[in-house]
Amino acid sequence: MRSIRLALIGLIALVGSLLVAAPAQAAPVFKAPFACGQKWTYSHHSAEVRQALDFVRSDGGATSGAPVLASAAGTATRHYEANGAGNYIVIDHGSGWKTYYFHLNAFSVVSGAYVGQGQQIGTTGSTGNSSGAHIHYEQLLNGVGQRITINGTALPYPGSYGSYHLTSDNGCGGGGRYWVDTFADATGYAQPNTNDAQGVLKAGTNYVYCKVWGQEIRGANGTYNHWWLKTDLDVTYAGKNGRGAYVSAYYLSRWGNDEARDNGGAVIPDC
Repeated sequence: MRSIRLALIGLIALVGSLLVAAPAQAAPVFKAPFACGQKWTYSHHSAEVRQALDFVRSDGGATSGAPVLASAAGTATRHYEANGAGNYIVIDHGSGWKTYYFHLNAFSVVSGAYVGQGQQIGTTGSTGNSSGAHIHYEQLLNGVGQRITINGTALPYPGSYGSYHLTSDNGCGGGGRYWVDTFADATGYAQPNTNDAQGVLKAGTNYVYCKVWGQEIRGANGTYNHWWLKTDLDVTYAGKNGRGAYVSAYYLSRWGNDEARDNGGAVIPDC
């Protein structure tokens, strides 16, 4: 009986340990929901739900019609609420994290689309219950509003516009370089085809400059990509030029067929 009792105690302890709440998932590195280089001011008032902030432009540009950008990669869905949020987008970033973008003038993506960080999802407007064009922006974890954090820094919550300003680096592309992960060593070529090998880009994290459309590269598992990424190779063959060579985006570790995005989900620009 004693051994049975000890076994039961052990089982209860094990079950108790399994019921301990798992730690919260780390948040994505959220960026400002407006375009690279633009400066916006923001405010919060008591009627705002879920710790939202409202953003309007403060750099002399027009707020109405300005692009609204995904602050992190995820799946976007479109919604409408006549007497509240108006046209709005919700982006599900996974692990319980979502962002909300209210009062859009227009949508720029279809519902259910996967969007990268920095991708335009709509334009700023004043639809629904709104007194003027602005971006109402929220960050939620498991349905609970969180303090707005941009680039890892929590923003203050002023009661009026003009006290604080935020300049966006969303979609800036890291000074012309876009960091990507590759799953295998990739041969680089002089042009976006396989005619003139220049050297090798080693598997791992690499930078690329831009993309061009070219020869399809297809794998045995059916995956494929027509995009080629301009980069500098790690190994250069004798007599060849390893700078500014082209590597197939087929070797990217994520995103899928005919996608060419950096590790943050931003679309790599055309050359």
